[in-house]
Amino acid sequence: MSSRWDLVALKQGAGVTLAFAVPFSVLARILHDNDGNNSFVVPLVLAAIVGFVLGAGVAAWRQRSNTPLSHGIVTAAGTYTAVQGTLVVINLIRGAQISWFALLFNLTVTLAAGLMGGFLGMALQRQGLEPRR
Repeated sequence: MSSRWDLVALKQGAGVTLAFAVPFSVLARILHDNDGNNSFVVPLVLAAIVGFVLGAGVAAWRQRSNTPLSHGIVTAAGTYTAVQGTLVVINLIRGAQISWFALLFNLTVTLAAGLMGGFLGMALQRQGLEPRR
């Protein structure tokens, strides 16, 4: 990859996203599949979105190539695509149905979360708050 991408920052952001967004997403999916009217699904989905914002924000804040928005979006979209791609393959093997529209809609929400995280990381840098390296 070129010097446009700070791979360390992308990995750190992806790690935060995997730690905070994925567990909430998986739990929300399980609850929704078992009971579509479960009242805990919406708060879990919102917590997952916050996890994507946090991970994207970490990547945007820690990057050193002056492209915080790109790092935020790529972190959110990359982790979403990796996790969902794995789940799609598993569901295809199992013969389960896949809602392609839901995947694309959720990707759009994830991209928005990545953009918000990018703006947060950029704001931290502009305030002079530098991460420890």
